[in-house]
Amino acid sequence: MFEIRTDLAVEEKENCVSGGGQMPGVSLREWRKASSSVKLTEVVILDEVGAKAMGKPQGTYLTMEAKNLNWQDEDYHREVSEELAAQLKRMVKELKRNHMIAEGGPLNVLAVGLGNPSVTPDALGPQVLGNLRMNRNSGSIADPPGKRQPSILSGIIPGVMAQTGMETAEILRGVIHETEPDLLIAIDALAARSIRRLGTTIQLTNTGIQPGSGVGNHRHSLTRDSLGVPVLAVGVPTVVGAAAIVHDTISTMIQTLSSHMETRGMGDFLEQLSPDDQYQLICELLEPEFGSLYVTPPDIDQTIKRLSYTISEGIHLAFYENPQDERKTFIS
Repeated sequence: MFEIRTDLAVEEKENCVSGGGQMPGVSLREWRKASSSVKLTEVVILDEVGAKAMGKPQGTYLTMEAKNLNWQDEDYHREVSEELAAQLKRMVKELKRNHMIAEGGPLNVLAVGLGNPSVTPDALGPQVLGNLRMNRNSGSIADPPGKRQPSILSGIIPGVMAQTGMETAEILRGVIHETEPDLLIAIDALAARSIRRLGTTIQLTNTGIQPGSGVGNHRHSLTRDSLGVPVLAVGVPTVVGAAAIVHDTISTMIQTLSSHMETRGMGDFLEQLSPDDQYQLICELLEPEFGSLYVTPPDIDQTIKRLSYTISEGIHLAFYENPQDERKTFIS
C-alpha cells in the first residue's frame, strides 16, 4: 500500500471510503450552523478496528472548513474564531465529564507552539503563541473583583530537535512537572492530501499530536499517555506532497481523456490502474528527480499571519471571560 501522507482525519476517511460507504469502528457527522459559512465534519474513531483502518488513535477529530479563510475579511475570521472557541469549550466539557479534568477552580492551560519559527510553513504554532496574552505570571490577582478569569494561560515554544537537541516531549514533560497544567493545547502546522485544504481547514482533536508525522518526520507523540495531562491539538494544513498533487491531476486527466473518443484508450489504461498503482507510478517518476517534495502556496507568509490571529483569538474567546483586551486586528 502506497499511502499519501496527511494529518487530516477527514482525508483519511475520504481515502478509505468512497461513495458514501461506512467504515467499521468510525462514525462521521457533518453539519453547518444556520447562517454560518463554516462546514463542520466530526470523525470519531470508536475502537481499535477503526483506529487500525484509519491509522490514527481513537478519539474525536473535528474539521472546520472555511473556504474563504485566505481572504482578508475580519468579520469572516471573527466567525471562524468564535466557532473554534465553541468547539474548544465543548471538548473541555467532555474532558470534565469524563473526569480527565477536575471541576472547580481556574483551568490551568499550557499552550504549546510547535514548529520552526524560521520556516514559514512551519511557523504557525510559534506565531499563535506570539499573539496570546499569558496571565499565569499575574494569575487572578490582577483581575478586578468579580472579574476573575476562569483560566490561567501559560505558553512555550519548544523549537525543533535540530535547534535544541531535545525531543519536544522531553521539554514538555519538564515544563509540565514544574507548572502542573490541567490541559495542554498544541498548535501545529499540518500536511494535507488536497491542495484546496491548504490554509482553509482547521482540525481540532482530543487525541494529542505526533509532530512531523504528516511529512514523514516522526517524533515522540504528545498525548495524555506520554505527558500525563489531556492534550487538545489545533492544526492547519500548510503543505501538500507533490506526488499527491500529481495524483489528483491524473484523476482529472483520466476523466478528460475518457470523455473524448480519440483519447479514450489512454484514459481507460490509466483508469485500470488501482489508486495504489497510480500513486506508485507517480512516486517512481518524481522521487528520483525531486525526492519527497512538499509544496506550499506562494502567499504563505500572509496566510500564516492571518491564521495565527484567527486561532489565538479563538483561544482567547474559549478561555478568557473578557477577551476584548486580547483582540488583535486580523488585517494589517
